[in-house]
Amino acid sequence: MVLSPIRCVYLLLLINFAYSGRVMRKIKERVHQVQYQRAKQHLLLGAVAGRRPVMQVKEGIIHQPLDHFDSQLTGTIPQRFFVNEAYWQSPNGPVFLYIGGESAISEYSVQSGHHVNMAEEHGALLVALEHRFYGESINPDGLKTENLRYLSSQQALADLVAFYGYISDRYSLSHKNTWISFGGSYPGSLSAWLRGKFPHLIYASVASSAPVKAKLDFSTYNKVVGESLMDEGVGGSVKCVNAVWEAFAALEAALLGGNETQAGKDFCCCTPPTTPEDQTELVQSLADIFMGAVQYNQEGATLSIDKVCTIMTNKSEEIEEEEEAYDRLVKLVAIYRASEEMPCLDISRDSEIKELSNTTVKTTGVGERQWYYQTCTEFGYYQTCEDANCPFSRMLTLNSQTELCPLLFGIPQSSLQSNVAFTNKYYGGDHPQTHRVLYVNGDIDPWHELSVLQNGTSVDRDRAIVIEGTAHCANMNTPQASDPPALIEARREIEVHVATWLKTAAWEHM
Repeated sequence: MVLSPIRCVYLLLLINFAYSGRVMRKIKERVHQVQYQRAKQHLLLGAVAGRRPVMQVKEGIIHQPLDHFDSQLTGTIPQRFFVNEAYWQSPNGPVFLYIGGESAISEYSVQSGHHVNMAEEHGALLVALEHRFYGESINPDGLKTENLRYLSSQQALADLVAFYGYISDRYSLSHKNTWISFGGSYPGSLSAWLRGKFPHLIYASVASSAPVKAKLDFSTYNKVVGESLMDEGVGGSVKCVNAVWEAFAALEAALLGGNETQAGKDFCCCTPPTTPEDQTELVQSLADIFMGAVQYNQEGATLSIDKVCTIMTNKSEEIEEEEEAYDRLVKLVAIYRASEEMPCLDISRDSEIKELSNTTVKTTGVGERQWYYQTCTEFGYYQTCEDANCPFSRMLTLNSQTELCPLLFGIPQSSLQSNVAFTNKYYGGDHPQTHRVLYVNGDIDPWHELSVLQNGTSVDRDRAIVIEGTAHCANMNTPQASDPPALIEARREIEVHVATWLKTAAWEHM
């Protein structure tokens, strides 16, 4: 393998304008923005066509105890919520609860999505609660390490219980108002856990792409990434994943063989990857492009599986002659940077730590520092590459990710495994002892490996839907004409479950 010639110079003066941190977080931010824009467009088009008026959504704040489990602590935390009464058949209509997660929510949480379509059909009151310590639901000093101890899934469930009481009082609800919770990804887990811990409040739950099993070393994430890059049904191929293997092997050889400066120029890094930590950051950033394409395939990411594989297998029209896999990876990264208007790739480990150490509250987008704290204290979920199934580089070790826990929060690495074990013991892992929970997953989404994939043994036990060829939380979006048949059928099955739950609940109330 011959390293590529210089394609750009280091943009040292532009570091502050480049994204500081892992590319996957930027991809996640973009997906959120795209989905919000799609929701807004859907609502406006519906209003113009006269199909559905633009609804007036109520926004409010509920002041929750900072610690639900310590009555001696008098502090509180503001928590934002939204309510949409447009479809509610008062007084006995059901309540559909949308659960927020590791990012800010918006009014579109109760205006758009498959759960909103079902709410219209069943006359449900739509409510959404933002997760504590994310979005606007945080105190000004909330990101300080000493205050993050009040951030946990257990506190979040207690928030939801208090919110249940608040809404019930505000709207004079009774046992005749059936509550169903909805959530996707981490909020999908919260939806399932809420039903499991408080079945007397929540009648049933839909848990989409819910990684209910905590796992410290989530190496199977990248195993699924490799399998999805081979899936011809979504644009992948064996040739594609082999090219990825080859490209990362060449990159690793360059970094470990003394050619790290040239590699940094090839990928337009903001600074040369001269330290082992910066080299790992570079590899992680490049792997993130593929991970994001798989996790959010066709759901708002800049590059889909089909697009990355087209580039990596020389099928693109712009490529006139055969190139080495390394050169194709360089081209792919250049395309990604151009689409994100990213002048250079920030691969500085120090920059990463500085960003995650920032305690200035950001009320929009994904809460990066907060979520990393939760991975250290509860979930793990570290997407490593140390086994033979990973298509990237063995440089992506568990240690390279967990060493941030003591650096950022003073949480020793030795405690992480026991933190994860407690979470699984408390909630039941991927074998929860719950019923009337519907787990929905896409089979190309790596997170499905930590969800429930098998049906329960009795009629009202948990049910699992695995959707062929779909990615993370795809079923939660508003249906579109371009949706594949498997996704359309999955939504129909979800609708049947919701309708059956409501009929059963009505019968029980009688």
